[in-house]
Amino acid sequence: MKKTVLRISGMSCSACSGGLEKYLNKQKGVNAASVNLVMASAAVEYDEQLIGVPDIERFIAEAGFESVGEYSKTQDKSEKNQKSVFIVFTVLAVLVMYVSMGHMIGIPLPPFLDLHDHPVVFCIVSLALCIPFLVYGWDIISSGVKNVLHKTPNMDTLVTLGVVSALVYSVASTVFVIKGNNGYIHELYYETVTIVIYFVKLGRFIDKSSKSKTREAISSLVQITPSFAYIKKGDGVSEIPIDEIKVGDILICRPGDKIAVDGKIISGESHVDESFVTGESKPALKKEGDNVLAGALNTSGYIEYVAQRVGKDSTVSEIVRLVVEASSTKAPIAKIADTVCLFFVPAVCIVALLSFTIQIGVGLGISSAVSSLITVLVVACPCALGLATPLAVVISEGSLAQDGILVKKSEILENASKINTVVFDKTGTLTYGTMKISQKFIYTDKIPENELLSTVAAIEKKSSHPIAKAFSEFENNLHTVTDFEVIEGFGLHANVNGAEYFLVNGAYIDKLGIQNSHKNDEFVLAGDGNSIVYALSDGEILALFGIRDIVRKGIKEQIQTLKDMKIRCVMLTGDNEKTATKIARDIGIDDVIADVMPKQKADIIKSLKENGAFCAMAGDGINDSVALSCADIGISMHGATDIAMDCSDVIMTHFSPDGIAKLINTGKRTLKVIKQNLFFAFIYNSLMIPIAAGALIAVNIKINPMIASLAMVLSSLCVSLNSLRLSKKIK
Repeated sequence: MKKTVLRISGMSCSACSGGLEKYLNKQKGVNAASVNLVMASAAVEYDEQLIGVPDIERFIAEAGFESVGEYSKTQDKSEKNQKSVFIVFTVLAVLVMYVSMGHMIGIPLPPFLDLHDHPVVFCIVSLALCIPFLVYGWDIISSGVKNVLHKTPNMDTLVTLGVVSALVYSVASTVFVIKGNNGYIHELYYETVTIVIYFVKLGRFIDKSSKSKTREAISSLVQITPSFAYIKKGDGVSEIPIDEIKVGDILICRPGDKIAVDGKIISGESHVDESFVTGESKPALKKEGDNVLAGALNTSGYIEYVAQRVGKDSTVSEIVRLVVEASSTKAPIAKIADTVCLFFVPAVCIVALLSFTIQIGVGLGISSAVSSLITVLVVACPCALGLATPLAVVISEGSLAQDGILVKKSEILENASKINTVVFDKTGTLTYGTMKISQKFIYTDKIPENELLSTVAAIEKKSSHPIAKAFSEFENNLHTVTDFEVIEGFGLHANVNGAEYFLVNGAYIDKLGIQNSHKNDEFVLAGDGNSIVYALSDGEILALFGIRDIVRKGIKEQIQTLKDMKIRCVMLTGDNEKTATKIARDIGIDDVIADVMPKQKADIIKSLKENGAFCAMAGDGINDSVALSCADIGISMHGATDIAMDCSDVIMTHFSPDGIAKLINTGKRTLKVIKQNLFFAFIYNSLMIPIAAGALIAVNIKINPMIASLAMVLSSLCVSLNSLRLSKKIK
């Protein structure tokens, strides 16, 4: 069996991807096919003895779609023009309404567009303005036809029926006007064609950009590793592309460079930052015999390592594979409108044909029968149905965006309303993710505190150790540091402006034989997970610093808010259990899962979901990317890596103590309004279709396509006004 992943063009909704997947799986030689709407791709496993890729592409074409070749991680250039095109058609839609209905509401038109004095010109201009929308909405029309042929009618099918019916009716009326029958000037419904297409495109535009995010995420993952590496050959060193590295090659890595491939150190030692995989905030000391991962940053020393896992076998490639698999998992989100359309479309067609047949049968005439048929199809056009979800979503998304909460997919707000478990990564999410001074003790009054801190910062600036960054905020560049020395395993020694200083741990104090009366302070700091730094000069202990990754301000309040909402909070981290448990206890989280790798994080998320949890995952690092993709909602916090943001569904642009709670509450409000909108849309159709079909002709109640179009606009207005309630902020 072989497997190929093809890029698919022409899919616009879940019915499209579902129909294509069903069709492919029916074909002889296809073992399994999975179509991903978000990735716009089809993964097909096939028997190469029976069929090949050209055959699969033919099957895709038969199903009404197009294969555009092997799957590419790059974004379509056409996607970048979506916004500009939509703006142009927004202006055109306003122009169409002005030309077609300006006279009805008293807005003056140019004399040559007066429908009574120049009916032929009015007809031709209206048709000309309609044509661009037919081109713009051709994907909708073709999709509607294709889905009828494959017996999977969807929203596009209903839109197509209404648009084509209104267009045919309008063109026929235009012909009559050109022949001199000016009475048909009032039977033009070109504006119905244009506005129906525009409203549907509005809904599509809201979701369009999100479909490329997972592809961008995979590209970002690949870019973690460097493009080139330095290989050692004999006594020389040369630069080679990463693709040319083979297992067994001896590579070197200088301070500040990234590890090119997974390997084992054979010479040297250094602090290596592997937080993108492990989640550990402190770079780990790697010595001879230790393993290193591709993409890890060498922060301090020179090392030589032997390549062990290259290309698709590397840890980064494994994460790429996991992200793709997680993104391909289909969430059980109810597509109410599409489900209804499976029955609604054929029902509307049957009603329209019955109305036509009955009116012919009872002698009402062909004109009345055709008018009734068109009116049923026009009145059934699902403008309100199409707006019910996207309009509510876009208003809620706009409101959240003002609070720095960016929602990337329309279904996320629906999912947010169901969240009962929030899983937090520790490093960079619950904590700042950088080393900071958590607590300090100043034991001398001989040197002002600010002067002492700036002196320590000047010495630490010479060091490449991660702890040095904790003092960077106190740098003032006023100190001259000489005789700098690293005391391996203990700390630093230097002269500053002629005075000798030591920045060391407690063990070096004992080694120097200095009486340490501050052991109790050291014990307290160490118990809180701090790294210890003493400042000494002239045999006197000047200060004691506790250095660690500290908890974000306001996170404790956020956890309490979620717990008050009866939402379970879980910490999931690659950090050690002792540190994780201490931080969890301080901020109020009861469930802690520590010492986990990226794949384990994803497995734990899946396990929680299997046990009834509807999970949101909040993370910030590359190591969280797979779990973010697996969660029902992935949330990347402020300061997250690009890959975490790409894999997530929600991005917090700035940290807010009530951000996640606000997202969940907004989701609940949005889902409630969407259900109300769908009710209004359905009740409108339930009431108007029978009237359009002529059920009340006996009591002289009948509507024509113009009234049907007006009723359709009113139903959309009702949905719009209801959705606008979401713009009111949650207090």
